[in-house]
Amino acid sequence: LLVAGVYLVGMIDGLINTTLAFHLCFCGSNEINHFFCDVPPLLLISCSDTQLNELVIFMIFGFIELSSISGVLVSYCYIILSVLKIHSAEGRFKAFSTCTSHLTAVAIFQGTLLFMYFRPSSSYSLDEDKMTSLFYTLVIPMLNPLIYSLRNKDVKHALEKLKNKWF
Repeated sequence: LLVAGVYLVGMIDGLINTTLAFHLCFCGSNEINHFFCDVPPLLLISCSDTQLNELVIFMIFGFIELSSISGVLVSYCYIILSVLKIHSAEGRFKAFSTCTSHLTAVAIFQGTLLFMYFRPSSSYSLDEDKMTSLFYTLVIPMLNPLIYSLRNKDVKHALEKLKNKWF
């Protein structure tokens, strides 16, 4: 149900943004100065009023972000309550270690998205936007395996050997 809900929200978001984009006029260049066709760079090349589009982006993205962050926080409240019931300190440490890795990955991803979509249009920089989108589409997915594998004993041992070899 969660996956179906995510797909449904994504399709509704795409449908709304596409419908609103069809009402825009484009009278200059048709080249988007970006890595992919994202809505904010598309709005920059429009010569018509984009306030409605920006408001809808703000509202939809606000709903999606608020739902995502709330879901993670509520889940972690339950997880923390469960972990605190673990009697052994080693078990609690292991559980919190796993949670820390996940929260780090989520915080980096959500923080980047919040920075990208919740800043005033007066401070909008296309070059900054391209770097931010590159970060959340490429760098963060590449960091996830590293963040999660640092808990693995074999990876820790290999890094320790590498450190000893170089230093």
